[in-house]
Amino acid sequence: MTQDKLRWGIISTAAIGANHVIPAMLQSSRLSVDAIASRDAAKAEDAAKALGIPKSYGSYEALLADPEIDAIYNPLPNHLHVPVTIQALEAGKHVLCEKPIALDAKEAAQLIEARDRTGKQVAEAFMVRHHPQWLRAKALVDDGVLGRVRAIQTMFSYYNDDAANVRNMADIGGGALYDIGCYAILTSRFIFGREPVRVVSLIEVDPTFKTDRLASAIVDYGDGDRLVFTCATQLVPHQSVAIMGTKKSVTVEIPFNQDPTRPARLRIDDGGYIKGAAPQYEDLEPANQYMLQAEAFGEGVAKGSLLYPIEDAVKNMAVIDALFESARTGGWVSL
Repeated sequence: MTQDKLRWGIISTAAIGANHVIPAMLQSSRLSVDAIASRDAAKAEDAAKALGIPKSYGSYEALLADPEIDAIYNPLPNHLHVPVTIQALEAGKHVLCEKPIALDAKEAAQLIEARDRTGKQVAEAFMVRHHPQWLRAKALVDDGVLGRVRAIQTMFSYYNDDAANVRNMADIGGGALYDIGCYAILTSRFIFGREPVRVVSLIEVDPTFKTDRLASAIVDYGDGDRLVFTCATQLVPHQSVAIMGTKKSVTVEIPFNQDPTRPARLRIDDGGYIKGAAPQYEDLEPANQYMLQAEAFGEGVAKGSLLYPIEDAVKNMAVIDALFESARTGGWVSL
């Protein structure tokens, strides 16, 4: 590793990386993106040229063998998250791996052992918890502005019925809960600051894809506090989060895919809008949450300790496991 910059290699030319994460990383003066790999050498070369990345490789193994790469970003399909991440750790690279970290918590826990064995850092790529709008929402909660927070209501949906899309392939980890329900769970754990105690869910499965296309759930944090959410892969695109306290609520208007060129907005309200009063708005300066995520990971690597270590990812995965079990059994599942 260089003195002041973490040198990154990207595994695969996946759209999330090429369209969002890599361009954001390239904006940072605190890191460098030095190589990209694909199992198709031509694809890797084309992506490198398009993004301005110096080196391209026609295999993941070739990238992992590059001694001038310190860290790997892994946006591969979900079933490849753990095996390729372990391969990268064993090659002496730190790894930032896309969500969901695994297909279940047991598989995710393999990364704890791999980290401890190799001495390299690994984290799940949840960019939202680095965005200023979420840090501000958390501060409002922790400072008691909302009173006691009792409920969080989250909706996240998009429409995708493309059979060739990895999100619609059940055998490699497609479906709504893995892809976007994980955000509802992650942000509620972030806001409440503790782990849930039980969950219950209702899931509709696409008859052709066999993936969950509509999932609704209650995530109980104890003492009556709860997250209620719905996620869907075949509904009109929508996302919103309402954090409800005994005194006020805060709504994160675009909680997950906030445009980095536009200000983010929080709506804070004491219920007066019901009688026609105007709510309070807080606009935050534009921020690129993907860049902030990569920089935070680099800071953690330099310190030898991440803000969100891989244990956090295992806990998030355990909630997803419980939601799938609840749908199968038709009742509450304890955590």
